Order: sequence, then C-alpha cells, then structure tokens
Amino acid sequence: MDRINLIEKLTEFLNEFYKNELITNINEGKKSILLDFSLIDKFDIELADYILENPDDAIEVAEEAVKQIETGLSESKIRIRLINIPETREVRIRNVRAKHIGKLIVLNGQVRRASDIRPEVSESIFQCGNCGNKIRVIQKEKTISNPSECDSCDNRRNFKLLNQKLYDARWLVIEELYEATTGERPLNIKIYLKEDLTTPKIQNLTDPGNRIKVIGVLKELPRKVKNLNSRQMDIFLEANYVESTEDNYEDLEITPENEQEILKLANDPKIYEKLISSIAPALYGLEEVKEALSLQFFSGISKTLIDGTRIRGDIHILLVGDPSTAKSATMKVISNIVSRGRYVSGKGVSAAGLTATVTKDEELLGGWVLEAGALVMCNGSMIAIDEFEKIDQQDQIALHEAMEQQTISIAKASIVATLPANTAVLAGANPKLGRFDPYLPIKEQINIPETLLTRFDLKFALRDIPNLDRDKKIADHIMNSRFFSENEIKPIISADIMKKYISYAKKNCNPKMTREAANEIRDFYLNLREKSGEDSPIAITPRQYEALIRLSEASAKIQLKQQVRKEDALRVINLMKASLRMFGLEPETGEIDIDRVEGARTTAKQRSKIRILNDVIDELEKKYGKDIPVDEILKQSRLEGLDKPEDILRKMLNEGFLFSPRQGYINKL
Repeated sequence: MDRINLIEKLTEFLNEFYKNELITNINEGKKSILLDFSLIDKFDIELADYILENPDDAIEVAEEAVKQIETGLSESKIRIRLINIPETREVRIRNVRAKHIGKLIVLNGQVRRASDIRPEVSESIFQCGNCGNKIRVIQKEKTISNPSECDSCDNRRNFKLLNQKLYDARWLVIEELYEATTGERPLNIKIYLKEDLTTPKIQNLTDPGNRIKVIGVLKELPRKVKNLNSRQMDIFLEANYVESTEDNYEDLEITPENEQEILKLANDPKIYEKLISSIAPALYGLEEVKEALSLQFFSGISKTLIDGTRIRGDIHILLVGDPSTAKSATMKVISNIVSRGRYVSGKGVSAAGLTATVTKDEELLGGWVLEAGALVMCNGSMIAIDEFEKIDQQDQIALHEAMEQQTISIAKASIVATLPANTAVLAGANPKLGRFDPYLPIKEQINIPETLLTRFDLKFALRDIPNLDRDKKIADHIMNSRFFSENEIKPIISADIMKKYISYAKKNCNPKMTREAANEIRDFYLNLREKSGEDSPIAITPRQYEALIRLSEASAKIQLKQQVRKEDALRVINLMKASLRMFGLEPETGEIDIDRVEGARTTAKQRSKIRILNDVIDELEKKYGKDIPVDEILKQSRLEGLDKPEDILRKMLNEGFLFSPRQGYINKL
C-alpha cells in the first residue's frame, strides 16, 4: 500500500469514527487517542493487515492523518494507541522469534523489574559551524546522533548543539506468567515505554508485581561485546499500549447471574460445609484445616487506628505433620484456586525471591532497579510456602515484616522503597524426626524461629495414625475418586464461582463486631488467661485474641453479613481450641501452654523444673561451696520429685545459666 493511499484511508477512518473524540481529547489536553483495531478491521481488511505488518509506518502516517482533520491541532502530536488486537497476534515470550521483528504483537507477563522514569532526547537541533544553518535530527538510536552533513554547505563537522526535545521513558522487564510455565523456567523480555505511557497512572500499573498486556512493535538492538557490535542482537518491545490483566479479586467481572448464585450460596445454611467440600475434594477428611482455609480465603478486615497503627486482616496458617498427610497437595490446590496465588517450596526459596531485591542493569534499565519477589507479586492474594522449615534462617527472618506489617522495605544502593505485601501465608513444614510428636514442644520439632511462629493465626498438626475404620474410608475414597465415581471429587462450588464469591465478599462486605460476639471472644480469652498464673502455663496471648477477631470477621464475610454474630465467634473459638490442643497441650498436666504453641525455648513446665533445680543448687552451695558435685545435684533433685533432672541440668548448661569448671562439678554463675 503506497503512502498516499494509506493516508487517505486513515484520514477517512478517523473522520468517520473518531473526529469528535479527537477534538475532545485535544481540548482536554490529552496526548493520545485509543483506536479500536476491530473497527479498523471492519472498515478495511487490507488496511488492518498493513498496520499489523508495518506498524511503525502505519502509526506514523495515522498521526499525520490526524492533522488532516479539522481539529485545531497545534504542533504537538496526538499519539495513536491501538487496542483490541486479534488474539492471533498474541505471542508467548518464549516463542518470540526473528520473524516477529518489526511486527505488531501482543505479550502477556508479570512485571519483574522496572527502572526509574527518566528523560530521553527525541530530537536535537544543531547549528553548522561554517554557515550557521540549523539542522534538525530525529534521535532513534541509544546514543545521540550528530548530523551526517550540513544540507546547505556540505560541512561534515563542527556542529553545535542548540536545543533538544525531551520525553519521559521507562524500561521494564516482564516475565512469563506463572500459570503458563508449569515445569519450565519463566523467560523474560524488555519493554520500552515512552511519552504518555509514563503517566503516574500507568507507572503504578507497570510497577514490579503487576500483570500486564503489552501491545507493541518488536525491535532489535545491537549487543556490544568489548565495544564491538556483536552478530547476536538483543530484542525489546516498544510499547504502543499497556493494559492491566490482573486476575485479582478487584478486577473480576461479576455478571448479574453470578451475583444471584453468590447470594444464594451466602444464604445457604450449609455454606460452610459446601466450602469445605469444594476445597481439594480429592483429599479425604481434613475438615478443620479446610474450614480454616475457607476463612483464610475471605480474610478479616484490615484496620488503621487513629494513632496510625495498622492491624492486618490477612490470616496466616501453618500446617505441620507427618509425611503422606496431604500437606503439599492441599497447598498446591489452594494456590490454584485463589486469584494471583503462588506456590513455592523449600530450598528453592531465598529472601530476595520471597520479598524483593535490588539488581544492577546498566545496559538497558539504567543503573539499580527494583525486582519484586513472590510476596509482592501475590499482593492482595495468597502464597503457599511448602517445606517452610528448609528455608535458610536468614531468609526466614526477611518474612517478619511481610507477615505482620505486610510491607517489604528495601534500602539498598540508590533505592529506598516500601512495597505492599498484603498477602496471606499458608505454610507447610515437616518435623525434624519425620513424624510429629505431641509430647515434644514444636520448637524441638521444626527449625522455625519462635518470633515467626507467633505470626501464624492458626497452626495444625496433621498426624498419620492407623485407624481401621478411617483407613477403610480413605482407601475407598481414593479408589472411587480415581476409577469408579469420578464425580465424587467434583467441587460443589466451581473454582470460577469461588473466585467471584471471594471477590464479591471482599468488595461488598465489611462486617462490624457486635457486642454479643465480642463478649464471646473476650470471655474465651479471659477464661484461659485466668487459668494462667505464676505456676501455671500461659494458655493464650493477645496475638491469639487478635487472630480470633480476624477469623470471626472472615466467618461473617462468608455469609455476606455486615455484622459479626455470636455463631461466628463460636465457630472460630472451636477452631482456635483445636489448634491450641494440637500444639499446646502439656502432657504431664493436661493444660494448654502457649509456649509450646509458639515455640518458646522454655515451656512453663520446664521453667517450674528449673526453679526446683535452682533451689537444690542454692542449698548444696551452702554445703559444698561454689563447685558442686553433679551426682549430689541429681540425687537431691530426684528426692524433690524431679523426673529426668539431667535433661534440665543439660539445658541450663547449654543456655549459660551454669558452667562446669571441671569434670563432674557444676558452678552457678
């Protein structure tokens, strides 16, 4: 298609479909106009094909065609942005090839890194040193190009730079979406944004962690190797238009039919049973865990108090247990049910991969750039972290801020930033000795700092205990679900409706605590605290009290109620009791000890034994002096009723309360 024919067709198209909008945009000071490609396709198929194959030329002509229309356009250009490109032009990042260079294509991905927005030169005005002629040079290369010669006197040197026009530009790196790369390493590609694609609104849209669709022209860039041009080229996409493809709860489209179905579910008295049955139905049992997970989906209400203190609404859950109790399978299923969810595991996780990091990329992105980790990418959703205890301790420490304050703070190189991480955490861990032992405190069974353990609202121990009746049901369920009654594992609530149900509840439901429900939670908390004393273990702390509030709010949201009622409070109290019993029951006394739940090094029972042993050592010190025989300490401790005093003595030596000046003797510091 020749240039004259092209400009005629584009002028006719713009006059017919976009004249009024162009005038409005110009009057409002807008810098671009969105053209619906499907309209171009209906208007003229040949024109549509030409735009796809020769986008740079077509878009440049279209911007010239705008001036042919009576719009009162000044010298500044109105940029042409194309939307609704055919699906046939969508290309996976890993499938981008040389044949796509210079063509209009569509890429989907998640922003991994982003540079600062910086000014770049679009054109330069030079003055000839011989005749004073002014020469305009359009800058298209990475470095500023000088005029090749003066068009008046043929001079080839001594050009003086008089002026230059600038525009804002930004580089991104987007990587393939997690869902599209199962079993593959996600590949990435660089994206170039300029002019009106760097506005504050689009800047927020293209920050690390966001999922976007980019329409643009694929271009090549020479790769430098020791200041020489390499035969191998770098490629990047010069963006024409960017839009969000966030599969998050806020952006899900809920039709009137969906809304009716959601309201019907919320009013169903058996909604909790239906939710439990819809979460990993292929896995038999785990009712308490699945009920807790359904509450985690809906979450509580985040609050900012008058003094600025922020209380999180997201619910964190920890699953600890024996092998073959379906921890990993449950987490994998959950990460696929929720929008924007992710699953990560064990040794493959680092602090930078979970939170955020700063990397250096001088070649294209320009210096230090921010790279988002999994918690930031799951902002507003949920992350499942399997093999939690195998994450290096230094990397576990990085989770403290993310799990409580729900932010990721970075202060490295030239970048100081705080990224949002409103992400619920579902973690799974295996006991050190292979199987969970209810008689040992959790701290002795998994390598997770107690400061991190306290951030989990609910903890569940999944145990594989032989039971003939239960084993028969599990065996039958496995056979039926795989071979004989496949419909048995069909969720009552489909994944699509589940996402929309959660989205609808989060957008439309903000339940307030009723006095009746508050009294139930308060009484439960105070009753357990009342049993705690100087010699009794502490059964519950304010952290669990906050967790009960969050859980009860989530329970109300499931039924789309604007009030947290007594039945919501009772439901979550039962869940909390189950969680505390699994980890906090002191075998010798039958009482709940929160130190066992939260991984404290010394439980209340151990502290009591330490006091007895201390008294024994004080008495023997009067008789033997500072160096006391170990045999005498053990003998006297047993007379005082201490069982296994050697274990307590070893613990006190390890923690530095006592030391051994020589073999067989103890000295108290």
